[in-house]
Amino acid sequence: MSIYKDPVAANLNDGFVVAINIVAKDGEAEAVAGILESLIEPTMAEEGVKFFMPYRSPTDPNAFFIYELYVDEAGWDAHNKSAHFQNAVGELVEKVASRERVPFLPFVS
Repeated sequence: MSIYKDPVAANLNDGFVVAINIVAKDGEAEAVAGILESLIEPTMAEEGVKFFMPYRSPTDPNAFFIYELYVDEAGWDAHNKSAHFQNAVGELVEKVASRERVPFLPFVS
């Protein structure tokens, strides 16, 4: 049961979250932005995905953050195996200086 009264907030606090920090190599930020943008539509269409939102730092154009919310850990596993994700990561890896993926579960008091 969620501790949030607002149904939108409750939905965002129900699932399996993955926080991703990406830093593009110098000269690769626009390519990274394009790859992340191309992931939005097919990722949001996945059955196990509740939310997928990339962000870009206003102070460092090479820095990106992605908030991913899955129904459960199996949804994340399915996403990692999807063709669109595999293709994107194949392009992305050579363009980034760092990529950190950290999974989280909802905080419940």
